[in-house]
Amino acid sequence: MSTRMSGGLSAVEKVQQAYERMAAADRPEVWIALRDRADVLAEARALDTRVAAGEFLPLAGVLAAVKDNIDVAGLSTTAGCPAFAYAPEQDAPSVARLRAAGAIVLGKTNLDQFATGLVGTRSPYGAVRNAWQPDRISGGSSSGSAVAVALSFVDIALGTDTAGSGRVPAALNGIYGIKPSIGLVPTTGVVPACWSIDVVTVFARDLGLGRLAAETMEGADGVDPLIRIADVPAGLEPSPRVAIPTPEHLEGLAPGWAEAFRGVVDRLAASGVEVVELGSAPLLEAAALLYGGAFVAERTAAVGDFIREHQGLIGGDIDPTVATIVGGGEEFTAVDAFRDRERLRRLGLAGARALAGTAALLTPTTTWHPTLAEVASDPIGANTRMGRYTNFANLLDYASLAVPAGTVGGFPFGVMLTAPAFSDRRLAELGRRIGDAEIDILVVGAHLTGQPLNHQLVAAGGRFSRAVRTADSYRLHALPTVPPKPGLRRVESDGSAIAGEVWTLPAHGFGAFVAALPQPMAIGRVVLEDGTAVAGFLAEPVALEGAPDISAHGGWLAYLGRDRSAE
Repeated sequence: MSTRMSGGLSAVEKVQQAYERMAAADRPEVWIALRDRADVLAEARALDTRVAAGEFLPLAGVLAAVKDNIDVAGLSTTAGCPAFAYAPEQDAPSVARLRAAGAIVLGKTNLDQFATGLVGTRSPYGAVRNAWQPDRISGGSSSGSAVAVALSFVDIALGTDTAGSGRVPAALNGIYGIKPSIGLVPTTGVVPACWSIDVVTVFARDLGLGRLAAETMEGADGVDPLIRIADVPAGLEPSPRVAIPTPEHLEGLAPGWAEAFRGVVDRLAASGVEVVELGSAPLLEAAALLYGGAFVAERTAAVGDFIREHQGLIGGDIDPTVATIVGGGEEFTAVDAFRDRERLRRLGLAGARALAGTAALLTPTTTWHPTLAEVASDPIGANTRMGRYTNFANLLDYASLAVPAGTVGGFPFGVMLTAPAFSDRRLAELGRRIGDAEIDILVVGAHLTGQPLNHQLVAAGGRFSRAVRTADSYRLHALPTVPPKPGLRRVESDGSAIAGEVWTLPAHGFGAFVAALPQPMAIGRVVLEDGTAVAGFLAEPVALEGAPDISAHGGWLAYLGRDRSAE
């Protein structure tokens, strides 16, 4: 039976397409455990039958992934450490509620071990590479969950957030990251990082779907003592005020990010939002306490005993950087903890006074997007830079929302809205004003207007923007593919300018488009003739071996024209 759901596909069809996309993308590091395809298809058929019989399921056919520190019955929970693995008897309430609403879980995703890190590289299961550019980090700790959504393997994914783990990877992969207020969603069945401030988060390409999933998970479970039942107001005042940091607190951003942030500020202002500069020093000072003070001892309380009892596994099953961070809590005393708690409360009061009368604080989500090599050379320093704007939120009991905000230099750029507890619905309204950012992509071959794969761009919501030429630092090769297509590569010398087209895609469509790309094609940063940079098609070097160099023609269409005239 094939029952059509939202989007025009049955659950069975969606599952089939998801497994095909995963096979084509060849990104095994995203998953720690992937369910057997036949079992998932059987679940999808049963779901289609229920929907056909008239049963209402608000998340019917929504495909989901779950970070592997959250329990899913039938799959081991590893928290990114094979030696820690256990077999849960039941789903975590967050997972059970999604399933009860019709969502289908495909598997468990990779993470920074014990949810300790913002980089996505601290896992014995392998570093999770960025969805856009494989030599860049995915961000962590919910690395696999974010990439699974960005590559359209699933519609939504669960992560967790203590220091920014549900927001930083969202920003670096061009999707939404929803961090609810503490206590709205039960953390029962979640391996703790810092038990008192951990939250279950949602990644999504569509904000509306992400919010539906988050709200579906809300409510007491009779087990989690941190659950809070509260009214979560919806809607904004007619002319809301949004705070942004003063210029000195926006220094040190990656090149082009300050300008991109200003563009988002202008977009909000144009929508009727009053934007005000406010000193955010108390909030940023509070952020430093998460790892630089006694609060790190809560990580030691969570998994310190396990690491201490398995010292021989450090460097194998146990990541050395994680072991160092978790073990660092041993040096603090109870006196240190009470002093830091007092300091945190005083900083929180100062921050609340600064933000009084505003609906939210708007910041970049993070400060930079390092390569895998840059993180490997300085794992702790790189991580510290990632959490400048995220680390304070859970400590001070704030809700937060990471919003995709376009690209800079061909890579995703994201912003973040943060406000006191139970502002979740209001943050979503502000997030909608920023909007689903659009992404420019350069095509130089089979996706050009009139070419056989152009329909893929159109299906992803793309529209033609302009004809362009690259900078004269590229070579074009004819690949032996079906249909025929070229491969573009960057060179240090003896390059040519190559003709192409820039197409504009919605961010959610871009993820689906990238997921469908077969090897050896990849998306990378391409510099244009005017000096600007956009995301664009590049070919893996191995695919170019023996492929004819056709750069002298100046572009794919000119090359095809030569071939046709010769026939």
